[in-house]
Amino acid sequence: MPKKNLVIVESPAKAKTIEKYLGRNYKVIASLGHIRDLPKSQMGIDVENNYEPKYISIRGKGDTIKKLKQAASKAKNVYLAADPDREGEAIAFHLAHILKLDPTAKNRVVFNEITKDAVKSAFKEPRAINMDLVNSQQARRILDRLVGYSISPILWRKVKKGLSAGRVQSIALKLVIDREKQIQQFNPEEYWKIETTFAKGKSQFEASFQALEGKKKDLSNEQDVQEILKKIKKEQLFDIQEVVKKERKRNPQAPFTTSVLQQEANKRLNFKTRKTMMIAQQLYEGIHLGKKEGTVGLITYMRTDSTRISAVAKHEAGTFIHDEYGEEYASHHPKKAKQQENSQDAHEAIRPTSVLRTPESLKELLSRDQFRLYQLIWSRFLASQMTPAIFDTVRADLAQNGVTFRANGSQMKFEGFTKVYKTDTDKKNTKLPVLKEGEQVKLETINPSQHFTQPPARYSEATLVKVLEENGVGRPSTYAPTIDTIQKRYYVKLNGRAFEPTELGEIVDDLIETFFPDIVNIDFTAQLESDLDEIAERKEQWTDVIDRYYRPFEKELINADEKIEKIQIKDEPAGFNCEICGAPMVIKMGRYGKFYACLRFPDCRNTQAIVKEIGVPCPTCGEGQVIERKSKRNRIFYGCSRYPECEFVSWDKPLTRLCPVDQHFLVEKKIKGGTQVVCPNGDYEEEAQK
Repeated sequence: MPKKNLVIVESPAKAKTIEKYLGRNYKVIASLGHIRDLPKSQMGIDVENNYEPKYISIRGKGDTIKKLKQAASKAKNVYLAADPDREGEAIAFHLAHILKLDPTAKNRVVFNEITKDAVKSAFKEPRAINMDLVNSQQARRILDRLVGYSISPILWRKVKKGLSAGRVQSIALKLVIDREKQIQQFNPEEYWKIETTFAKGKSQFEASFQALEGKKKDLSNEQDVQEILKKIKKEQLFDIQEVVKKERKRNPQAPFTTSVLQQEANKRLNFKTRKTMMIAQQLYEGIHLGKKEGTVGLITYMRTDSTRISAVAKHEAGTFIHDEYGEEYASHHPKKAKQQENSQDAHEAIRPTSVLRTPESLKELLSRDQFRLYQLIWSRFLASQMTPAIFDTVRADLAQNGVTFRANGSQMKFEGFTKVYKTDTDKKNTKLPVLKEGEQVKLETINPSQHFTQPPARYSEATLVKVLEENGVGRPSTYAPTIDTIQKRYYVKLNGRAFEPTELGEIVDDLIETFFPDIVNIDFTAQLESDLDEIAERKEQWTDVIDRYYRPFEKELINADEKIEKIQIKDEPAGFNCEICGAPMVIKMGRYGKFYACLRFPDCRNTQAIVKEIGVPCPTCGEGQVIERKSKRNRIFYGCSRYPECEFVSWDKPLTRLCPVDQHFLVEKKIKGGTQVVCPNGDYEEEAQK
């Protein structure tokens, strides 16, 4: 029996897809990710010997390695087809070492999408393992290990066990805490608006205060408003002084990079970054589309900071748009997106492998979440190859006794790319009646209102990823695990969709900022990312880069260990006694937040979750109180304090009021932009509150 070619990839799903494309002469197996890494039990780096790493086989991977070696020994050729990024290159390097392959041999195969043509084409041009990419990834791994395994033990000794610190996670934590400080220090400033309604014939339209005596005027207080109102004579008509008509174009956005996909999936689909990447991985590795097509990768590689698109993909998209929507929607010269300054540009943007596979045609073959994410990626890519949306805008200034109000109107003239990819701004059309200079309009209503400036918003997952990318901190593959880590360590917590720092997070951040200022210096960390790029481009030696960063850090470590005093996170009195032994209960800080525990711990191990009563008796049993709980996915829901005796549960917040229609309890339901009181049976609803 002739020997087969062996292909090694990371995941079984990817292996299954690729094996179908390559045919009977190839056997494809999965390494199940990394097989070799630094040891968990020790630093694993010889600092005095040019930062020589001590790699070991990962615990639990023995059977996998055995299977790989057996398969490689029987193979005609061995090809390493890990993902097309630096981490994938490092996996290929470690596989070559374990299997004793020649690292200079042309056995490395990369493809940006898992389709038949792309895979077969890649196997025609295998190359050697790129050691510059390996060294760049190795430098990142070693630096992260040096920082994490040096600071974390200090935090364990001085604060509490289970804590950690790292380059990117420390920056992310600092950003959340700095934003919280800005909010706490914010002083709101008063300002006023004057909104009006005017009439021309039977048509009414709105306008806002613009100027006094031809000069723009800020309304800082009620006195400023009264000055304006005294000048206005309601019975007197307003003159239309100036009408400006323009045509405005809105260009489509570029196709997705990793960070922008994470941001948009969070805003539009309410996906966490980890969930977005998990589903994107499934779409990339392949979905079974029936007997005719088999298993096909639906999107290109999902870890990228590039907005570049291949000529083939552009042509296919242009033809599809022309045939499906018409020539006027197809952009002959799509606007080239500007790359991020620190972008690696190693891969294409995230796009469908074929626009001919429309979301609707795949709906029955995808899970709900797969469909929603694929639809987002498909729509964004297609829109990027379409013509701009065109709006007719009108601006009219209305004046009386030196007081000017301005009315703005906007009407979509041509849909362009918004036919497939709409945003909230595209949905708003404000139509004005036909207004001509010299005509007059009647003031119908005038409504002055007091406002106060608002503090900056807390970071959501989407905005935190955005600011990390804008500052050049981290790379596409690091955002999701970073956000996951600062939540798991209980340095931050999600309140709704916004991050708030915890007391523990503030303690850790204060220590790192005081004793390791470079670690939380955004410019310092961004420069390191640039230096790692230089290694990948063979412009820097990886050992020189590590030495440049580690030597000053080593001095900070010695200083920190000597000067940081042990911090005692004191237990707070809970205000009631233990029902088991009678000792006072206290509030302790645990890995997942605060909880009640007996003061006599560990002699008495009584613990209780801290629950928040909302002041509403249980609608089911009437004996218990409705309390706020959190699901495993950190989503708030409401249940009875007598659970499991009473199994009342509700995603919406119950109220004490009853429905006037059927006497069922009412609930406060969260809707986009606010809340609304409704009856769960659908018989009654009140006006939404912002």
